[in-house]
Amino acid sequence: MNHTPGPVALEQLVTLLDLEPLEDTLFRGQSQDLGLPQLYGGQVLGQALAAATSTVPEDRRPHSQHGYFLRPGDPHRPVVYQVDKVRDGGSFTTRRVTAIQKGRPIFFCSASFQVPEESPLTHQAPMPRVPTPEALLENNNAARHSHTKGHPSKFLLVPRQPGDDRLARRCLWFRFDGTLPDTPALHRHLLSYASDFNLLTTALVPHGVSFTDPRLQIASLDHAIWLHADARLDDWLLYVIESPWAGNARGLSQGSIYRRDGRLVASTTQEGLTRLHDTPKG
Repeated sequence: MNHTPGPVALEQLVTLLDLEPLEDTLFRGQSQDLGLPQLYGGQVLGQALAAATSTVPEDRRPHSQHGYFLRPGDPHRPVVYQVDKVRDGGSFTTRRVTAIQKGRPIFFCSASFQVPEESPLTHQAPMPRVPTPEALLENNNAARHSHTKGHPSKFLLVPRQPGDDRLARRCLWFRFDGTLPDTPALHRHLLSYASDFNLLTTALVPHGVSFTDPRLQIASLDHAIWLHADARLDDWLLYVIESPWAGNARGLSQGSIYRRDGRLVASTTQEGLTRLHDTPKG
């Protein structure tokens, strides 16, 4: 794959999603250490979708991906992806992907692909009216940060409105810092990768608990993404996230990802462990 020149971190991420084929349905992907206690879940989401896409005709696009995180991944080891060709239909194709480390599955998902179709039955939820990324940058009233040190993503947190401090909701603009190739499949895989950003932690918002709280034990349990339209991941996208429920040491979050022109490009759902211990965890 020819990569467009850009920041080293972004080129490394693009390379991360360019899997090594071992057999027709077996692939190997390298891992990245983002300084987290375990492998970042978005990595296996994006790589699993890339593996499934490699076994599907080019005229079919992914429209959904549903997965379960089984074990913490090791960010210092590669991941092997086994693809099962579950179904090849007239309009839809289904793949099941298992991510393996140390001989054991750490994640599995199903991905469904469809031949593009035109339909008169079309609607979407409108994008919320929020300040543009440029306005937030100009006014210096947004939290500007990368997902983690050395990572090519940038975020602009949209300030909360007075009176909604207890609401389990957040809006943020995000993009990858650099210029990406004009390869639609790569942007879809990056969208799956990025869909894990900030999703589960929204369930902590109404409780005033920080992701870095030493008492907190947090981990993704499952993840689903529905892809509605293509988008460039090197342009700003708005991620609107809400958590309708938390309990039993779990939190549920739902997200909508919009392009700058207001087009809804993806919907997400994730449930995760949100266990708060009485004392800092060991």
